[in-house]
Amino acid sequence: MLPEPITKLIIAEDQAEDAEQIISVLRNSGIALRPQRISTEEELAATLESFTPDMVLANPACKEISLAAIAHALDATGKDIALLALTDRLTDDLVAEIMTQGSIRGIALRTRHDQLQSVVRRELDALDTRRNVRRLEAALRESERRCDALLDSSRDPIAYIHEGTHVRANNAYLEMFGFENFEDVEGLTILDLVAPQHAADFKDLLKRLARGEKPPPRLDLAVQRADGTAFDAVMEFSPATYEGEPCQQIVFRLPASSSDTEEELRRLKTQDPLTGLSNRTHFLEQIDEAVARAIRGATDQALLLLEPDNYRRVLDTVGITGADDVLRALAGTIKQRLRATDYAGRIGDHSFGILLSSHPQAEVQQIAESLRGSIESAIIEAGGKSTSLTISIGGSLLGEKNAKSQALLSQADDALRAAAGQGGNRVDIHDPAAADKAEAAREQQWLDMIDAALEKDGFILYYQPIISLRAEDGEFFEVLLRMRGPTEEVLPSHFMPIAERHDRLLAIDRWVIEHAITALGKRANQSSSTTLFVKLSTLTLHDETLADWVDAKLSAAGVQASQLVFGVPEAKVMTCLKPAREFVERWRQSGGGFELEQFGSGLNSFQALKHIDADYLKIDRALTTDLAHHSENEQKVRELCSQAHAAGKRTMVEWIEEAASMPTLFSAGVHFAQGNFLALPSAEMRYVT
Repeated sequence: MLPEPITKLIIAEDQAEDAEQIISVLRNSGIALRPQRISTEEELAATLESFTPDMVLANPACKEISLAAIAHALDATGKDIALLALTDRLTDDLVAEIMTQGSIRGIALRTRHDQLQSVVRRELDALDTRRNVRRLEAALRESERRCDALLDSSRDPIAYIHEGTHVRANNAYLEMFGFENFEDVEGLTILDLVAPQHAADFKDLLKRLARGEKPPPRLDLAVQRADGTAFDAVMEFSPATYEGEPCQQIVFRLPASSSDTEEELRRLKTQDPLTGLSNRTHFLEQIDEAVARAIRGATDQALLLLEPDNYRRVLDTVGITGADDVLRALAGTIKQRLRATDYAGRIGDHSFGILLSSHPQAEVQQIAESLRGSIESAIIEAGGKSTSLTISIGGSLLGEKNAKSQALLSQADDALRAAAGQGGNRVDIHDPAAADKAEAAREQQWLDMIDAALEKDGFILYYQPIISLRAEDGEFFEVLLRMRGPTEEVLPSHFMPIAERHDRLLAIDRWVIEHAITALGKRANQSSSTTLFVKLSTLTLHDETLADWVDAKLSAAGVQASQLVFGVPEAKVMTCLKPAREFVERWRQSGGGFELEQFGSGLNSFQALKHIDADYLKIDRALTTDLAHHSENEQKVRELCSQAHAAGKRTMVEWIEEAASMPTLFSAGVHFAQGNFLALPSAEMRYVT
């Protein structure tokens, strides 16, 4: 899966702490950010010179820069930049004032994190859509330019007709009918060019086309030139668009010397010679047209793909010479099941496609089951032998959400593989709307596993050694959580997001803390002390009873509070400063330690230390991964360590995967290092010295 693109963000805020909190909220929702903070017009101008943002979040209460000034500066760049107002409250007057300040696209509430995240994501999606539309419009203009050039150079007389009137005609068309230029035919109805004896029939055809009926593939009739002379011609119709409006492309041809020859050429162009169904190219064109109809709002369409089961076994029975008879028999059965509005095609050696129109969802399933049953019960004569076979059918309903040809084919093919993989002779229809239901069921299954793990000790603790680069006494481990799954252990990345959405984090944190304390109690007689680093969720920081509960567990196990260090990411702490500060102060009074993880990821990380008296700073892994090959990150790590030492804090680096980074860590003065290169996690506390 591709990583989420980085959003370049400017925040207009007077206080760095307020900007940090917003950044944390957005990062916690999975939005990758590259932030900058400004508080004056001069800072905004300087930032825009070297930094083109995707979005600007502006506080209307900023003292030295107004929303109107920000909107004006962004408009002056000529770039499409989403501007959102960021406020603590909403009143009618405030909304009216904000939304009249310029090109402001919305208002986000600082105090409602869910609304803030939703508004930002919505505007980022809208920005991405606008950019894609501009790219598509440019591509469309280029395609139209090329089509115009091809149209003008074509020797075939071609015209575009909208509501019976000419909107475009090429030079060959004008020459055929005796017009000097397009102005002579513009606004003229196609009916004016039809000879009187065919006018009534052609008028009736235009009415049917206006009702959305399919045009005939060709029409033989007499037409007349501008001077009134008549001649016989053949008209070929195909749906098209011109300047965004649906129309009919009409190609005029003089009657061929042999209509049989022309019909044969048309058949060879669109049909599979063995089965008489559409060939692959023509069938894919029909899929494109069905997708276009879905985009315009058409419903009750579906694509079915089918293949015979155990086709190799069938060939062994009937031989290569009988394979064609089998495929023709399959095609014949398919034809019998189709309406006039449906299409069927041979899209592979022994693969077929069926495009259904005007069939409700339940009817699609019935058609597929009926077709499967007909094939299963049929006796096929092939290669002088009798045989039978079964088929697997996979399909997908077509709607606006999956109105892309490649996506539709992929979904139908996945369903076909699923049907075949379950033993064949079955139908599997993909319903795009069912995906949400399946996701809900999957999440409930995970939630049941989490609850069972909490109730029956289904979690496992792993311990990864943390190596002191300053030869400090004692042994240090980070506590890592796993869950027992049906077949193997499950990593937290799979179940913790679900636990967070369903308020299970507090229970999980308490389970981890209790079992970590129990593990420490079992090592009470060790010659050297052991310190465990345990991750906490922000929800736990709000739990006013936790510190007393931990004290009681420590006392019962005979463990010192100093042997337990709780850690929370810097970004998450900034979203709940008050409860975090109260928790840390209470925990440090008991003698415990606290660690800020992912340190260095904010605008001014050391600002957090004014509020949170942390003992350890674990530097953000984005700055330390493959440290030896990134000089900018190396310099940043050195600066963080220097500031941390001056503040009396101990530093830690995680995810050390190779030896090349170690000299930098030693020279930068890092206190602790952790990673698979140094020691792998284990279910037992095995320390490496």
